[in-house]
Amino acid sequence: VCKARGLPIVTVINKWDRVGRDPLELVDEIVNEIELQPTPLYWPVGMAGDFRGLAHINDDGEADNYIHFIRTAGGSTIAPEEHFSPADAAEKEEDTWVTAVEEAELLAADGAVHDQELFEQCVTSPLIFASAMLNFGVHQILDTLCEIAPAPRSRDSDAKAVETSTTAIDEVREVTDEFAGVVFKVQAGMDRKHRDNLAFMRIVSGQFERGMQVNHAQSGRTFSTKYALTVFGRTRDTVDVAYPGDIVGLVNAGSLAPGDTIYAGKKVQFAPMPQFAPEAFRILRAQSLGKYKAFRKGLEQLSAEGVVQILRNDLRGDAAPVMAAVGPMQFEVMQARMELEYNVETVTEPIPYSVARRTDAESAPELGRQRGVEIFTRDDGEIIALFGDKWKLAFVEKEHPELTIETLVAD
Repeated sequence: VCKARGLPIVTVINKWDRVGRDPLELVDEIVNEIELQPTPLYWPVGMAGDFRGLAHINDDGEADNYIHFIRTAGGSTIAPEEHFSPADAAEKEEDTWVTAVEEAELLAADGAVHDQELFEQCVTSPLIFASAMLNFGVHQILDTLCEIAPAPRSRDSDAKAVETSTTAIDEVREVTDEFAGVVFKVQAGMDRKHRDNLAFMRIVSGQFERGMQVNHAQSGRTFSTKYALTVFGRTRDTVDVAYPGDIVGLVNAGSLAPGDTIYAGKKVQFAPMPQFAPEAFRILRAQSLGKYKAFRKGLEQLSAEGVVQILRNDLRGDAAPVMAAVGPMQFEVMQARMELEYNVETVTEPIPYSVARRTDAESAPELGRQRGVEIFTRDDGEIIALFGDKWKLAFVEKEHPELTIETLVAD
């Protein structure tokens, strides 16, 4: 999705304090699986499980500085750093340093050297190794983002919104235009004491001022931004003014969902967040009927956040919705958050479907009569047909070419 939208990608290989695979092997996997060339900025000194520090790699692909980390208790504070020249690093770490240098040189010889232009074109991805648990490399990640992240730029309105809008709408929002922002994440339960709901917004254009009246492009409603915060880890600070590129958290903005646009002045509406094609499906139930109200509230919130997609139909009812996800780990996240944030213990059940396709109201009745096919409605109103397997899908497509059966892909 990032590549399709021209968003540059920084790659971090985390947990280098744990036993794992060879770093060159991991780089090869990224190239083969994601078709993105990693270009090391910081290369690990010490194999996975023996993380001693990082070699800083310059623009020529050479290791010109060794950053040795000193462990703190449980990684609870920033890890102290000792800096060594290449010669001193070789004396301190001996063969371990030599191996790191040779690996970095091997990648440089293959052209894996940071180039800002190629990075911004999503051809290459700066690479950093880290251990968040130990606080190793976290400082370097933050510095890298400050140094190489592209500056804010203009953003196009959603073409569909421009075509269907009944009011004048900006086709392009320049950085210097009136305020506009896009919501990219919504999360509840970040503050357990207050059970708040936080919508994270990136400023696209203009100047944001806390308390200003803004418009919600999707609903047409206006609301006040009285409670605006910046969030870093567990630290929250009130925001009075923010500018393009800044991230602002809006508290208890319950009407906002990921992909929504808020603006002041002339209307603008940015493209919605993509919905991924689900490949795993399970029924979700509350263990106790007495928790049904909290169960529904959790479903509504976590679906809006995009934890899973929720599918419903009249046959199964609201008490047994179907979760649709890219992978089964999302189901575990869903259950854990339902218990932690809504105090609802849940159980899941398998469902005999493995393929999802989009359909329409005209085709849905006939599809629903097919054996091994079931019709659902997603929370965003899309009609989704689930098929038992790809062979069943192929059979229905062959027998009923007149029906609408579309692949679910990211926009």
